[in-house]
Amino acid sequence: MSFNALIVDKDEDGKTHAEMRKIKLKDLPPAEVTVAVEYSTVNYKDGLCIGPGGGLVRNYPHIPGIDFAGTVEASSDKRYKPGDKVVLTGWRVGEAHWGGYAQKANVRADWLVPLPKGLTTRQAMAVGTAGFTAMLAVMALEDHGMKKDHGPVLVTGAAGGVGSVATALLANLGYEVAAVTGRPETAEYLTSLGAARIVAREELNETVKRPLEGEVWAGCVDAVGGAMLARVLGQMKYGTSVAAVGLAGGAALPATVIPFLLRGVNLLGIDSVMQPYANRLRAWERIARDLPMARLEAMVQPATLADLPRLGADILKGQVRGRVVVDVNA
Repeated sequence: MSFNALIVDKDEDGKTHAEMRKIKLKDLPPAEVTVAVEYSTVNYKDGLCIGPGGGLVRNYPHIPGIDFAGTVEASSDKRYKPGDKVVLTGWRVGEAHWGGYAQKANVRADWLVPLPKGLTTRQAMAVGTAGFTAMLAVMALEDHGMKKDHGPVLVTGAAGGVGSVATALLANLGYEVAAVTGRPETAEYLTSLGAARIVAREELNETVKRPLEGEVWAGCVDAVGGAMLARVLGQMKYGTSVAAVGLAGGAALPATVIPFLLRGVNLLGIDSVMQPYANRLRAWERIARDLPMARLEAMVQPATLADLPRLGADILKGQVRGRVVVDVNA
C-alpha cells in the first residue's frame, strides 16, 4: 500500500522543491525497524533540509524530518517488537538518512528510544529535538553546579523551540528565569511559560570593550551565539556555566578568555545528535517528570505534511514561535 511523504528533490539548475507524494514501503531505504509515524515536528535543521539543504542533505530525492514518534510495525532487532511506541531524535536522520516527514520510516534500532512512560507520541513531538536539547542543557548546567538560590538564569532566543522548553523547564524546577527575546509581542507568551523577567535583545546584542561586567547570571541556556554569547560570558557569576545550544546570531565568538580565567566561567557545548543512549534515556525521563504538560501544550502549533514547505521557510526567517507538531496522518 502507498502512503504520504514530503519529498524534496533538486532540479538540473540545482534548485530544490518540496511536494507531497505517494510512495511505497519498498521505496524506503532498508533498515532494521519499520515505524508507523504518528507525529513529527519542525526544527531549524528541518527548514534547511526542506529548502536549500544547508549542506545537510547528501542525496536527492530526500525525505526530511529529524524527529518522529510512532509505533513499531516490524523489527528484525529483538529490542523492539510490533506495537512498541518509540521516539527518534538525531543521528542525522532527516539529513543524511530519510526522516520523519512520511507516514512510515525505516531506521536502525540503535537510533530509537522507547516512548517514556507518561508521554504520548504527540507530547514527545511537542518536545522533539528542541525540547530534548533544552533538557540536555539544563542537565549539564545542574551537573556543573547550578543552584536555584544563586540568582537568575538567562535563556537567550527564548521564544524559539529550545528557548521555550528551557524557560518552562527551568521555571518549573524553581529557577528564576530571565528570557531574552527580540520580539516584544512574545513577552506575554514567555511569561505564561514561567519567565520572571523579559530581557530585550537589544540589551545584550552589542559587544562591549570590557571583557568583564557586573556578575548577573547564575546560569545560561544560549541559543544565539555570536556577539550575544560573548556579552553574556562577561556577565556570568563566578564559577557558573553557559550551555551553548545554537548559533542563530552567528558562529563567530568575539570574546576573550578573561571570563574563563578570572571568573572560572564554563562554556558547555550541547550536542543532541550523537548523544549516547544512556543519557538519552536520562533526558527523556527528566522531560516526562519535570516538564509541565500544560505549559508544553501552550507552545504547540499544529500542522500537517502539506504545511511543511511554508513552515520550513518561516522557521529560517525566525517566524515560528514555540513548537510545531506535525500530524503526518492528518
